Amino acid sequence: MGFIRNRSDLQRIVILNPKGGCGKTSLATNLASCFSLRGEVPTLMDCDSQGASMRWLEKRSKKRPSVYGIAAYRQSLNVTRTWQQRVPSESRHVIVDTPAGMEASQIHELIYDASNVIIPVLPSPIDIRYAARFIAELLLIAQLDRHEVRVGIVANRTRKNTRSLHQLMRFLSSLKIPLVAVLRDSQCFVTAAGLGIGVVELPDHQGRRDRVALSRLVGWLDQRGTSQSIASVVPVVTDTDEFHVGPFH
Repeated sequence: MGFIRNRSDLQRIVILNPKGGCGKTSLATNLASCFSLRGEVPTLMDCDSQGASMRWLEKRSKKRPSVYGIAAYRQSLNVTRTWQQRVPSESRHVIVDTPAGMEASQIHELIYDASNVIIPVLPSPIDIRYAARFIAELLLIAQLDRHEVRVGIVANRTRKNTRSLHQLMRFLSSLKIPLVAVLRDSQCFVTAAGLGIGVVELPDHQGRRDRVALSRLVGWLDQRGTSQSIASVVPVVTDTDEFHVGPFH
């Protein structure tokens, strides 16, 4: 693992949660889709030996906006690791899809020069307990400096007004880390993944709320990265339902 150093113009976005199945790849690929759709060439770095992000990229049509891929998990005897992980000069965003079960030393290396760390959390008691422990370790043991690295949480695969979402929101409200997006448990993400695209590339009548939620996440990232917002690609409407937790059932 690791990054190409000495590129001050790169925004390095690390999708991080050592627990498997929390939607890291879905977040990584959808962010890559968002950035590419507005005319940029993001780099998608896959550090997971399962290679899910690279499989998504293989499905992506050459006619779609470009996304550059780096299979960081692969070992090559023919080239140096620095050469293998080189980032094209036109890339301004590197999105890192990380594996499950990482050790502390691996996490240190990943966040060493990150611009942003995004932590996806699922609304289940097991995931909430795991996230609480991991976030404490990240802030204390890894000594993550939030003045240097902007950390945000994404509530992933949520269902409105359920007990599990209520519990997740209560947990997140106790943290000093912003909740930057709430993504639904939506079939649109599955459909898009199977086509090698993001939900922002689906037809207009599909996934409107999902596109709005992603636009919030990209807008938060843009506060440190480029000044342009995905609003130029996807119309952003006022819809706060994702953040509202009413009576649960």
